[in-house]
Amino acid sequence: MRVPNSVVLPVGTHVDCCQAEEVKKKRHDIMAKITAMLAERKSNLAHFINNLEGSEEPEFYVDQWERLKEMESCTLTILNLVAVNCTDHRDIKKLEATILEHVKNEELFPEVVRVLPPVYRQVEAAIVDIAQSEEMADHGMMDLQYLLSKLSQCEHLANLGRELLQDILRYLHRIGLLVWYEEIKQLESTVFLQPTFLITMFKLLVRYRLVQQLESIS
Repeated sequence: MRVPNSVVLPVGTHVDCCQAEEVKKKRHDIMAKITAMLAERKSNLAHFINNLEGSEEPEFYVDQWERLKEMESCTLTILNLVAVNCTDHRDIKKLEATILEHVKNEELFPEVVRVLPPVYRQVEAAIVDIAQSEEMADHGMMDLQYLLSKLSQCEHLANLGRELLQDILRYLHRIGLLVWYEEIKQLESTVFLQPTFLITMFKLLVRYRLVQQLESIS
């Protein structure tokens, strides 16, 4: 809701636990709730903006007003919900095909036709090699400056600068090849070359029905 021109694909899992008619009803219910939520958000933003504009001293609230207007201008496209059975590989492939179909839609993603400079592909290939090398630890964590020095050892990347590398890392983060939390001060100098490690770690920390599992222990 806070990212300009967002495109969201809702995905419903555990289809194997539902009857076909129940899946249909749940899909309709979820999409209706999303529509209602967006309408409520739009109404609330308009209400807050009107309150600021109608205040006795609106000049004191310029920053808030500008932020609200910025949020109001953020368009959000909600695609039709995809229901999948995560235990069926065919459903996973169906979801993958649906995502790729949407991503290639130039109306949804105008920048999909943008041609990347060759250095982007060269850095991507070099990072994949580093991540798959025997010296790479299983956690895949690497210091940003150290990564730059490793990449600079490649003959065709000898002149790679930190600023350009950061631009490329943002792109690779967006496409999911790696994870780089540049907005978090404590993690801005760390690049995660193995995103699956984070998934494994989160699965240990965030557990389904964790409270019930803990309460069941005598």
